[in-house]
Amino acid sequence: MTDTEPAAPVRETAESIATMEIRGAATIASAAAEALAEQAEAAAEEAESDPAAFRASMRGAGRTLRETRPTAVSLPNALRYVLQRMEGDTVDELRRSVVGAADAFVRQLDRAQDDLGQVGANRLADGDTVMTHCHSTDALACIEAAVDQGKSISAVVKETRPRQQGHITAEQLRDAGVPVTLIVDSAARRYLDEVDHVLVGADSIAADGGVINKIGTSGLAVNARERGVPIMTAAQTIKLHPETLTGHTVEIEMRDEEEVIGSEAREEIGEIEVENPAFDVTPPRYMDAIVTEQGQFPPESIVTLMRELFGEGAAEPWAEP
Repeated sequence: MTDTEPAAPVRETAESIATMEIRGAATIASAAAEALAEQAEAAAEEAESDPAAFRASMRGAGRTLRETRPTAVSLPNALRYVLQRMEGDTVDELRRSVVGAADAFVRQLDRAQDDLGQVGANRLADGDTVMTHCHSTDALACIEAAVDQGKSISAVVKETRPRQQGHITAEQLRDAGVPVTLIVDSAARRYLDEVDHVLVGADSIAADGGVINKIGTSGLAVNARERGVPIMTAAQTIKLHPETLTGHTVEIEMRDEEEVIGSEAREEIGEIEVENPAFDVTPPRYMDAIVTEQGQFPPESIVTLMRELFGEGAAEPWAEP
């Protein structure tokens, strides 16, 4: 094992994240932390009594994981949490610190979504209809918590092209006993008059309160504002993007064109350009609230929470020293 050859569990996790077999920010973050713990066990055997080799191995694993999904900020935040707590003078001490940090991070994630769900549920009233976009376990947690409170909630679920993650949302809401109406994305404006809230998740949130989420979120938010329908983002604090505090912009991932059109249909149409951006940015003025496990925040004030959690910038402990 070398600095550029992580253990098999890390490579497998990275592949699953890149191909979206592992999806959802919390799930991605948890998988990354667990992969680092497995890397620590493998690196400890390989490095034996060489702490420098152990650290190099962990950095290499971090880089492999980091490169899979550039927009999903929960991934580097998970890597930061674990790798910044890598401490010790011996390989065994380093191993134990990484495994312990990974376990602590996963336990925090488990609690965070339940706490967030309770906060979001308080914004929903008995009899409300909620419109969703894409698939967000944080958004689902709010609806499920409202149902657990005894509220009757129904949902209008956008299919969310091109990967149709809305189908996952529809299935899981039905499993929770929520009546679901599935619609195509372009029908959203028609149905906004029939809903009480729009509820979305986030892949990352910028320091100015901009919400980076599945493509189509910004258009939905503009339509919701025009219709007077409140829209909230449900997002754990692992979605906050600390690099934006120092002027960095969020990279919007461009995915494979075959998610949009198959090769056979493309050939029949002829020479065309196909683009498949995975995300867009919703300006804070179109978002009513951001709900986290630490409470509800106006989008413009999320920077205060970000500074409390991350300071004024974001280290990259996976980088070469």
